[in-house]
Amino acid sequence: MASNRTRNQDQILQTLQSLNREIAAQELYIYLQENGHKVGLATVYRSLDVLKQQGEIQVRTLESGISMYSSIQRDRHHLNCVKCGKAEIMDECPLHDLEQKLSPGANFKVFYHTLEFYGLCYSCQASEAEDDHSPCTESSVKPVNSGASHPSSPQSCC
Repeated sequence: MASNRTRNQDQILQTLQSLNREIAAQELYIYLQENGHKVGLATVYRSLDVLKQQGEIQVRTLESGISMYSSIQRDRHHLNCVKCGKAEIMDECPLHDLEQKLSPGANFKVFYHTLEFYGLCYSCQASEAEDDHSPCTESSVKPVNSGASHPSSPQSCC
């Protein structure tokens, strides 16, 4: 499909391939401007959409709603922290076998796939554990059960 691409689409694809990382459309626009390529922001978005539909690039949408674009050189799967926004790349892909089975028999051409897990990173888990074990104040101490409290009943905070 390379013969159907415009000069701007070719430039954007080459840029994504040379960057070898994900980039947001606006960041890509700024990068192109800084490197002497006169292209409008709307053209960047249109070109990214065409390249995605041609299967030349992939897009990953962050929890914030920002779309991140990259060339399709290898699978990139992520563990995303919902608290701090950190994304770690996973080294393994459990979907390759399934993709190979789908392509020939399903009358469907797979360009790429994504796999995203959402949860808490190690640092945020540790931070939550510290918050859970922070010292109690008198106002935070509550009876363990809602029934009448026995004088020797233990009290729990939070």
